[in-house]
Amino acid sequence: MAIDKSSSEYQVFESMYANDDFSQWLGIELLEVQTGACRLKMTVRKEMTNGFDIAHGGITYSFADSAFAFASNGRGRKAVSIETSISHVAKVEIGDTLFAKAEEMNLSHKLAVYEVTVTNQREEKVALFKGTVYRTSKEWFSKKDI
Repeated sequence: MAIDKSSSEYQVFESMYANDDFSQWLGIELLEVQTGACRLKMTVRKEMTNGFDIAHGGITYSFADSAFAFASNGRGRKAVSIETSISHVAKVEIGDTLFAKAEEMNLSHKLAVYEVTVTNQREEKVALFKGTVYRTSKEWFSKKDI
């Protein structure tokens, strides 16, 4: 699916990503973005590993957290994390290509809940992430910017 670079969700992603040095260091690539959802890709590098020579759990967590952030802010209101959890269900190795799919599970005026599934290049689940955001009243762009 082609990314609509004129969409408000893409504009929010671009604004966030431009100031997100850590997501840039991870090498995150946007594959898809839509209202309340996004799909990302990244490749695991040697400097992302732990003492067991597998990806540090914080790498998978951070990757999922970035997907969560981009999806939850895509509605145009600034959203900040208030609770997250992750289950690492399979090891991740150097050279693995990871995909994170974030989906909105529940939305209210002030809170929203998202699930992120992280898979590898073989479409095997490697991590399951859940997060809740507080939706502020601040908009990403003023009406005159649109």
